[in-house]
Amino acid sequence: MDNTILSMRGITKEFPGVKALADVTLNVTRGEIHAICGENGAGKSTLMKVLSGIHPFGTYQGQIFFEDQRCEFKGIRESERAGIVIIHQELALIPELSIVENLFQGNEVASHGIINWYEATAKANELLARVGLSENPNTKIKNIGIGKQQLVEIAKALAKSVKLLILDEPTAALNDADSMHLLNLLDGLRHKGITMIMISHKLNEIEQISDSITIIRDGRTIETLDVKADGINEDRIIKGMVGRDLDHRFPPHEPTVGEMLLEIKDWSVLHPDDHTRYVVHGASLNIRRGEIVGLAGLMGAGRTELARSIFGQSYGHKISGELFKDGKALHLKNVSQAIDAGLAYVTEDRKTLGLNLHDSVKASITSAALRKIRHKGAVDDNLEIVAANKYRKDLNIKAPSVDVGVATLSGGNQQKVVLGKWMFTGPDLLMLDEPTRGIDVGAKYEIYEIINRLADSGRGVLMISSELPELLGMCDRIYTLSEGVITAEVPHDKADQETLMRYMTQGKIQRETVQQ
Repeated sequence: MDNTILSMRGITKEFPGVKALADVTLNVTRGEIHAICGENGAGKSTLMKVLSGIHPFGTYQGQIFFEDQRCEFKGIRESERAGIVIIHQELALIPELSIVENLFQGNEVASHGIINWYEATAKANELLARVGLSENPNTKIKNIGIGKQQLVEIAKALAKSVKLLILDEPTAALNDADSMHLLNLLDGLRHKGITMIMISHKLNEIEQISDSITIIRDGRTIETLDVKADGINEDRIIKGMVGRDLDHRFPPHEPTVGEMLLEIKDWSVLHPDDHTRYVVHGASLNIRRGEIVGLAGLMGAGRTELARSIFGQSYGHKISGELFKDGKALHLKNVSQAIDAGLAYVTEDRKTLGLNLHDSVKASITSAALRKIRHKGAVDDNLEIVAANKYRKDLNIKAPSVDVGVATLSGGNQQKVVLGKWMFTGPDLLMLDEPTRGIDVGAKYEIYEIINRLADSGRGVLMISSELPELLGMCDRIYTLSEGVITAEVPHDKADQETLMRYMTQGKIQRETVQQ
């Protein structure tokens, strides 16, 4: 007997100027974890939006069969009634509401229009126990961490009697411990008969947890792999995703290191709210022209705080220390002064701090240096278009035109827009905070090539990353940070993951406390 729970046949979906999906086929077996892999913009999320009714029947071509029944979902409520529940990367929880209120939002435990909170709380406790969460159901969502919020989303899906659970980048924002807990939970749900589709860029997790992998490239189905039977590894998945072997994850690069560009001496930063606590203390580092310098540290070590405090004091309280560029002292009081001095900072959170998602590609690229396209006090549209198209071409930004909304682009292409925005300012130093977070291996390779070109042009690069292999593959020197203190400076030829981790956790150095 055929054990297929889901069959999507010939799915084609078009947007103005873009064919997002072209004759995609997907078959999912009951009780398995089926991974979908592909580069940013390959069509993975679009396919799941078609399945869940977010893109309703009539807006796409093709057929969907779920439990042998033809499905023509007009919206997400219809797919949920059938037992298909999707959890997006951007969690759909309301921070000001409690866990129990979020669990049953739109699915209230009610009789004659009146919510039975006693019964709802009892059911909430049962659901939370199923996902291994011991929080009080009356706790507000804003008061629990992102890992626990992800578990609440899964509990919310279980409340809807889910048969097929779709998870879009479920571990993207989680630390290693929370990721492992979530993967163990998914494994447990699989053994209880729940079928799952999982989209993730973390190929090691895909290899670890999935039974089957369907690879999508440029909106088309490339292949479906049986993880156990086909002896799948990360290199095999990458080959399917990008259409070629990536023998080297990082492009070859021979640095040409020049004169001293930036020096930071005895740099200290107090927490903006807790003025008795250092987030950075006594930090000293330097960057030369043509050099890529890494900054490694565990979460909360002070990496972002250090970079933002340098960038025009955009973070912190009572910032002290000395900052020199090309041998001359800098006294930067705001971001505008930092930009004028030739500094740029690519934020770790492109959607919140890096971009205005309501803007077009051209407006995003030119937004940090409007003076370059201003004519008689107003933005010159022609200059703006020329500038935007230059970076669209130079950075290989995949967009039908520079007039489209930046929100319509994939994560990798949004990241390229952010890079273009700061390159347009003409910086001497670029601080890149998690420059490849949440993007696929193909887009990462392109970002790495851009970073190398920036260094080759005589600029300096400070690269912050949570991925140690990325720092080891890209950087000429690496500084390690532990609890706000720089603990080591490691040259490329002496660096490995063990050494960096030892310095990143060295001594659990106690932050100094400022006396009021």
